[in-house]
Parts: sequence; structure tokens; C-alpha cells
Amino acid sequence: MTAVVAVRKGSQRVPNKNVKNFGDTNLLEMKLNVLKKVGGIDKIVVNSDCDRMLEIGKKFGVDTHKREEYYASSECSNSEFHKHIGETTEGDTIFLAPVCSPFVSVESHEKGIEYYNDTKYDSVTSVSTIKNHLWLDNKPLNYDLDNVPNSQDLPNVLKLTYGMTIIDRKTMIEKKGVVGSRPGFYNLDEIESVDIDTHSDFVVAELIYYKLKGEGLLC
Repeated sequence: MTAVVAVRKGSQRVPNKNVKNFGDTNLLEMKLNVLKKVGGIDKIVVNSDCDRMLEIGKKFGVDTHKREEYYASSECSNSEFHKHIGETTEGDTIFLAPVCSPFVSVESHEKGIEYYNDTKYDSVTSVSTIKNHLWLDNKPLNYDLDNVPNSQDLPNVLKLTYGMTIIDRKTMIEKKGVVGSRPGFYNLDEIESVDIDTHSDFVVAELIYYKLKGEGLLC
């Protein structure tokens, strides 16, 4: 199984997000520190268009792949990106591990791998459960206005967090994505589901980092 840490220099909403100071570290180094402790991963690859990020990968003793500029640009769709990762990564199984999900623990990585290995799924993607009153096109999506339930009684709607994705490499290429024909879903808790997209996400995540580190709860 090959873990791919795909990072780029063109982060728009949070400039230099992947190597920007995050507590006493940065998101890329934090992810590599975790992955190097995970059993079941045979190889780790930093895939990037950024020489600085590739050098960090080399400092950690992992493999690197220089990504073509187009596949690190905003013009590249998710489908094109995922197919490209599949085509440029060696091995039968890919573990995509994004740095913008910094709190996925070593234990959860290993349990995700175990779950994938013990099932007949061709992909396993992390999810969180949404318990909110949702609307779409001016209509309630997951409840009836004639009988509004308490939030805890709403149906379990799963949100793909992409904090970790395990997928057969050939399936990734064929589907141009990370959800296969026989998908499995692995539920992460609220903290592990944190995803850093915006500046406010970054600030809140850094506060969580300090809190967890102070309590000795970080890997």
C-alpha cells in the first residue's frame, strides 16, 4: 500500500497552507510524522509541484514525485487530478492522505487499513455524520415540515471528509475519483474530521492543535 501526500504551492484561500507555520510545525510535516508511524503502509510519496515541499519529503526519508504544473493548478478538475495520481503512483493500493486533515490519528489510519483489508470494498473513504436540518432548492432535504424532528432523530447523512481514502489503484484510474463501485465508509469523530479550507479553518485548527498537544493527545 502506497500513501500519497498530495500538496501544491498554489493554495488560494490560505496561501502556503501546507508549509505555513502551524503551532510548532506545519501541516505537511505533521502528516508525514503520523504516516511514518502507521503500520500497513509500504511506501510514502510526497507528490507536489513545489520544490520546498519535495525537499521536506526528502528530509523525512520518503519518496517524492514532481507533479506537472497543470495537475497542481485550479484548472485541473478533481477527476483529472485523481486519475493522474493513480497513473503516476506505483503499487496496487493507494492511501490518499491530505495534509488539510491534520488530526487523523495513527490508530484511525491503521483501523481504516484493517477495515479495507478485511472487506470486499474496492475503496474506503472517511466520513462524518451530519445531524442538521438541511435544505435544498427551498425545500427540506432530510425531514418533513409537517413533523419536524429533533436534530438527534434526523437520519444519518454521511459527509465525505476525505481525511483518508484507500482505493484500488486501477479503480482510481477507471473511476477518476476516490469512490469505487463497491465503496465502504469509515466514520471519524468531529475532531478527526476537521478539514482546513479557509483562513478561519486554519485558525481554529491551530487552536485545537495547541489544546490537544497540551493534553498530550497528539501522536
